[in-house]
Amino acid sequence: MSIVYRVIHALLVVCFLSFAGGAVAAEATGKPYEPVEGQEGKDVVWVPTPFVLVEKMLDMAKVTPQDFVMDLGSGDGRNVIAAAKRGAQALGVEYNPDMVELSKRAAAKEGVADKAAFVQGDMYEADISQATVLALFLLTENLNKLAPKFLNLRPGARIVINGFGIDGWDPDETARADGDCGSWCTAHLFYVPAKVAGTWRLPQGELTLEQSFQKLSGTLTSGGTSTPIVNGRLRGDQISFTVGGAKYSGRVNGDTMRGANGTWSATRLNP
Repeated sequence: MSIVYRVIHALLVVCFLSFAGGAVAAEATGKPYEPVEGQEGKDVVWVPTPFVLVEKMLDMAKVTPQDFVMDLGSGDGRNVIAAAKRGAQALGVEYNPDMVELSKRAAAKEGVADKAAFVQGDMYEADISQATVLALFLLTENLNKLAPKFLNLRPGARIVINGFGIDGWDPDETARADGDCGSWCTAHLFYVPAKVAGTWRLPQGELTLEQSFQKLSGTLTSGGTSTPIVNGRLRGDQISFTVGGAKYSGRVNGDTMRGANGTWSATRLNP
């Protein structure tokens, strides 16, 4: 074997060992796996949300013990664990199995393993249908891909996101955390709106609505005259709009709408 060959072979071995995953290194040294900020993941690199912003996000979403909180791409589990500490049931979906095990250990250490669960899986394939709150740190391109699933959540579900937004969606609330948050101090909150696009029958006529996330436009047609609605908006199942100077506000329940104290009502046509 030539000297050159032996040198090249040795360099290749060194490169391979250096590139081996953190789990392999941890197993060899006996040390527990520790993630490195900026490490590559399946869909995004891992950058942890500062703890002060985690708490701010959960404050904005008004997380309570009645909530089921989910994090997609849950990383080291901090969003899920923080939600569990508030009494909520919480679930993290993470592709990296080492991160999953790290999160489970952290949840046990914090005494919330009964409320904070973690599974290995693809966030795009995850069943989020039971979530009342999503606490996320994903890029806009990831969020855009997930947006159709978000819209199928129950009206009023809250989506709170570190830094990034969703194309075509205006946040219902934006706020900043105080304290040590570095480059990540801002969070956006979205309420999943009820689906109201279509035609509705009111005593006053037919209401035709077009919907772009929580914004509404359309017309009320009565006696052959169509009047545009203005200031149309949804916040979960709460709807409000003005037409011809008259203000309407109430709640949507599937194929019906009803104003406070029954002041007005509407039924969807051809649901």
